[in-house]
Amino acid sequence: MGGVTSSIAAKFAFFPPTPPSYTLIADDTRGGQLYIPEVPRRDNVNVDVLKLRNRKGNDIVAIHVKNHKASATLLYSHGNAADLGQMFELFVELSIRLRVNLMGYDYSGYGQSTGKPSECNTYADIAAAYTCLKERYGVKDEQLILYGQSVGSGPTVDLASRISNLRGVVLHSPILSGLRVLYPVKRTYWFDIFKNIDKIGMVNCPVLVIHGTADEVVDWSHGKQLWELSKEKYEPLWLSGGGHSNLELYPEFIRHLKKFVQAIGKSKSSTNSSKKTAAESDTQSKPSETGTSDKFELGSDLPEVSRNSLDSRLEKSRKSTKPEKSRMSTDRVDRFRRRKGLVW
Repeated sequence: MGGVTSSIAAKFAFFPPTPPSYTLIADDTRGGQLYIPEVPRRDNVNVDVLKLRNRKGNDIVAIHVKNHKASATLLYSHGNAADLGQMFELFVELSIRLRVNLMGYDYSGYGQSTGKPSECNTYADIAAAYTCLKERYGVKDEQLILYGQSVGSGPTVDLASRISNLRGVVLHSPILSGLRVLYPVKRTYWFDIFKNIDKIGMVNCPVLVIHGTADEVVDWSHGKQLWELSKEKYEPLWLSGGGHSNLELYPEFIRHLKKFVQAIGKSKSSTNSSKKTAAESDTQSKPSETGTSDKFELGSDLPEVSRNSLDSRLEKSRKSTKPEKSRMSTDRVDRFRRRKGLVW
């Protein structure tokens, strides 16, 4: 029974778009730099397309969006029925609106990433992305925000539970565990996957949970329980009437995310300032000792970016409590759900 149930859970957990929504091409005029021809190249947006080798030997495709005003980096793990081609536009807009550098990646077996999707492979995939951020882009743990959407909450919570000094974690329509999406079980079985319910208590940074109250794929109770079990709770965002694949279209979504990024930036800055003051005081009493401090912080007085982008699309939903139909990565999710049944 356990093996059968685990197989069913895994089948629902991984549903890569087939065929992939994008291809990769090497630009010989730019030293073989990779790019995705299916998405428009913007002159004012700096995007690196990368291939990363994970510890399982799979080549993982990732993109890094650079914002020259960024004071944090967001590592985004997407949902189970999308790939980078579908998420690209959203990643660019989030980088611009939140003033962050952003890395998104495809799991093994998704998009142009090699291998097969599995729980174990997703952990290796996010580890490869994390290592790239540290070694290639010089990102420190205290500058990093992990973002997990739906099934992406699995690798996100797993990595966050093993890093002690993250800036923050965002869980977007998260799951308690794979089996709990399918059955209302009260305990964790060995064959379950993505056991977020057992790992969230080991996350030692502010946790923001965003969930729609009308989510028919992953019940709202999943997000509420994960928030309740978090050590350092940040004000959650419960979107009234929100579903599983349309939360980005609510005006509150981007506003609350910006508020979170700014708040944890100030908190980290305040903590570092306190450490610096203590170090300076200690130095005065002990001249032979020296201390360093991290001045990495988010400015709260930065002006708004004026763009006809995500905010302008969100503006249409301000006059109604119901969002417009998604034009981003969610249309295919809905079609897959109708054709195949429950996916998350």
